[in-house]
Amino acid sequence: MRLFEGTEWDRPPRCERCDELEEECACPAVEVERTSPQEQTALLAVEKRRKGKFVTVVRRLIDEGSHLSELLTRLKSVCGAGGTIKEGAIEIQGRQLDQVRTELQRLGYRTKG
Repeated sequence: MRLFEGTEWDRPPRCERCDELEEECACPAVEVERTSPQEQTALLAVEKRRKGKFVTVVRRLIDEGSHLSELLTRLKSVCGAGGTIKEGAIEIQGRQLDQVRTELQRLGYRTKG
């Protein structure tokens, strides 16, 4: 007897809409409507962390789909620094306030801070 035999984890995943196996499902992908950048205001700040390290934090952006992770990837490449998403806020390593502000404004976001 296998560990999860007969449970929901033992069965192959099925589509929630048509109840077909996910490999055989022909349902169209669900489009996530995003709030446009012009309708959002990003709150920017530089915060000091442990051991004297600084991070640039971007808050108040609406996370729809994978929107924040795509924006994080773009900001990391522009700044040439690492970063993460914590509690709905984007954190970029270092004092990158001017570069982050410039890139967000270029993408159409309003910025504060």
